Amino acid sequence: MAVDQPTAAVVAERAAAAGETPANRGRRLALSTAFFSFATGISRVAGLAREIYAASLFGVKGPMSAFTIAFQVPNLIRALFADAALQGAFVPVFTELLEKNRKREAFKVASGLVSLIFLILGSLTIVYWLAAPLLMKLAAPGFGPVLRDLTVSLSRIMFPIVLIMAVQGVFVGMLNSFERFGAPAFAPVLWNGVIIAALAVLPGLYDPSKHIYAYAWGVLGGTVVQLLFPMPWLRGLGGRFTLEFNWRNPYVRKVLKLMLPVTIALGLINFSLLINSFFGTLVSSQAPAAIDKAFRIYMLPQGIFSVAIATILFPTLARFAARREYVNLRNTMANGMRQICLTLIPSAAFMAVLAHPITRLIYQRGQFNAHATSLVSEAMVVWAFSLPAQGVSLLLSRTFFSLQRPWLTTALAGGNLVVNAVVALALYSPFGVTGVVLGTVAGTVGMALAQAAVLRVRLGGIDAARTLDAILRMLVATAALCAAAYAVWWGLDHELGRALWAQCVSVGLAIAAGTAAYAAGVWILRVPEARQIRALVAGRLRSS
Repeated sequence: MAVDQPTAAVVAERAAAAGETPANRGRRLALSTAFFSFATGISRVAGLAREIYAASLFGVKGPMSAFTIAFQVPNLIRALFADAALQGAFVPVFTELLEKNRKREAFKVASGLVSLIFLILGSLTIVYWLAAPLLMKLAAPGFGPVLRDLTVSLSRIMFPIVLIMAVQGVFVGMLNSFERFGAPAFAPVLWNGVIIAALAVLPGLYDPSKHIYAYAWGVLGGTVVQLLFPMPWLRGLGGRFTLEFNWRNPYVRKVLKLMLPVTIALGLINFSLLINSFFGTLVSSQAPAAIDKAFRIYMLPQGIFSVAIATILFPTLARFAARREYVNLRNTMANGMRQICLTLIPSAAFMAVLAHPITRLIYQRGQFNAHATSLVSEAMVVWAFSLPAQGVSLLLSRTFFSLQRPWLTTALAGGNLVVNAVVALALYSPFGVTGVVLGTVAGTVGMALAQAAVLRVRLGGIDAARTLDAILRMLVATAALCAAAYAVWWGLDHELGRALWAQCVSVGLAIAAGTAAYAAGVWILRVPEARQIRALVAGRLRSS
């Protein structure tokens, strides 16, 4: 059943009261998205630099696989209780209080949550230290005793990031609710910088067999810096924090109530990475690290485009939901979906067509050999098929959270996990790394389609016809991208050879040629979202 929608007069009255026309709001959101994409792009490039450096030091050998799983376990728990899960429940409630001009009460809710986080997650950290050997035995059944003990030690070093990121999740949620996106977007750059510095300095403190410990300490130190960096921007928001364990505050209880299904939903989604590592250990000791290295490249366009769009639109969607302006909510969500597809469909094509040369250029040096390149590029080709669906699913999840209907997407996330596990179980033995990643692809695509179907009923439509028409045009343009990119790379690779500078030229010009072909294609095919970008750029140039 579709939700009730306010009349056009009510919508116009609220927009006028807010002092912002729909056109101005669209430009402001577009500019915020562009800035956030730029900042996130820098952080993702820094992350890729970290991965390149780590790959040159450790390759995809056993210690790197041990680190991968040791990091994934606290990272999964962080997803359950911190960061995106906490923000998904906190931002709608905090935004609702701001919309009611109850800023003081909003800060009391934030203070109560931070106090509870220290109490609950501090206790959980102690429990984890005791249970780590059993948990690592379950997470890595294919590891021998030496690798498993290393995994336990690394995970104990990194587990405190759960507590730190939970506190940061409250801070970032507040800044995003006030539409201050700069500091949270740039904080990961510092996180990656601290890790790179640790990898350069700390290995000298350990025997060669234990150099991987430098990576773990770098992650912990970087997370502390990432927490501290946004704090100065909190001072200008007009409120203050107090230490209080107020379980009875109705809005604190509302956040916790909303957080339960959000926690389960995001936790189930992130659990798919553990499924990949679980079955990866049954393929080979190198498979978990190879899958993770491919995933890091996969996350580069994901972070620059879909995470940026979903993060920027989330507070706006929450405001529309709080005001019951469902027409605006639906239109904003649908436009965001098309913008995500406009950027991630060509990104997925580049990942698939140029998987081997991209992997070789980024990783193949030091301990990372040609065999590792083959494993990672194999995984990356398969990952590419889920990239647009993953980006759309991220925005649709935020839409469910803004409507304060998180249990719906929680059930769908459970289905995603089941599909992932069943497909991976069936395919890991005959197809190896490809079979493992195909499980994630199947679950991700299925979840995005199911979310869209549910929201179509809830919102009285999702502008599906217009979106499908735009996607078909994008796919036609993507065919031109694939032909141009591969042809340019193949020709230059044969002429220039495999020196580092030659790889940079051949891959760089291939991406440039593919991008030009795609841009020309979406423009000739009159994809509206491409023209929105051109109008935004032209408007900025005229105003400068």
